[in-house]
Amino acid sequence: MPEGLETITYPVKDLAGTKALFSTLLGVEPYADEAYYVGFRPTGGPEVGLDPNGHAKGLTGPIPYWRVTDIEASLAGLLGAGAEMLRDIQDVGGGKLIASVKDTDGNLIGLVQAPA
Repeated sequence: MPEGLETITYPVKDLAGTKALFSTLLGVEPYADEAYYVGFRPTGGPEVGLDPNGHAKGLTGPIPYWRVTDIEASLAGLLGAGAEMLRDIQDVGGGKLIASVKDTDGNLIGLVQAPA
């Protein structure tokens, strides 16, 4: 069972333009500003990420990442319920694990597990 929404990641083509737009929308500057990812931590909400490689990874729209304690069990449960694997479990740095699936309508669902 998810513990809450942690991050929403948007695939973007114009990283600089979208970064300016989200800085204005969220009222904060990015805490991470790299060529491969721009991340914002707005007050009172989940992290918002911009992924300039998202479209190449098969993302067709924003993907919400739900915080879970056991990503393997959560992923297996979603696949067993009819989800389609989009990205298998991977370590994105420091032991933080992510995975993503598509539901039966093609909506994207992400999972994230904090480092142990």
